[in-house]
Amino acid sequence: MAQLYFYYSAMNAGKSTSLLQSAYNYQERGMRAEIFTAALDDRFGQGKVASRIGLQANAHLFNEQSDMFDAIDTLANTGKIDCVFIDEAQFLSKLQVMQLTDVVDNLDIPVLAYGLRTDFLGETFEGSHHLLAWADKMIELKTVCYCGRKASFVVRRDDTGAPVNHGAQVQVGGNDSYESMCRKHFKELVWSK
Repeated sequence: MAQLYFYYSAMNAGKSTSLLQSAYNYQERGMRAEIFTAALDDRFGQGKVASRIGLQANAHLFNEQSDMFDAIDTLANTGKIDCVFIDEAQFLSKLQVMQLTDVVDNLDIPVLAYGLRTDFLGETFEGSHHLLAWADKMIELKTVCYCGRKASFVVRRDDTGAPVNHGAQVQVGGNDSYESMCRKHFKELVWSK
């Protein structure tokens, strides 16, 4: 029986690496895995999921207009899909998360979604919010703060390196713009301002 999984964490916990390894495991066993990623994140090229350690794979793109059920159903009409992987799942809309529950419940295809839980202000992304509410299984991938504690939050930094506590929720970036931190250090930099 298929299920919807949500693998979540702060940045630099290995979400994309885990996704790519799991997709490879399916493919190595002769099974079909389809990968999707957000069109707005093109740091590694359009239609690519890449990890910081050098792994990468081609992916279908989704944006705010994408119908995830129709896209996956269309792919399934060309042959059995054994698993669907979603990278950057925090960028899904509420409707798209609902569509993924339909993929699981009506097409009987497991969906493994990977994404950030919260933004640079400590607020959930729309996609993450609904994945946390509706996923069958939730798995936290862990990373560490510079102090050694578990990092659960992400601090956005401006061009000068100063922490940011206002602005648009979505700003694509990597280690140059964001740093994972424990709650204590996140609060000191973001919530105390």
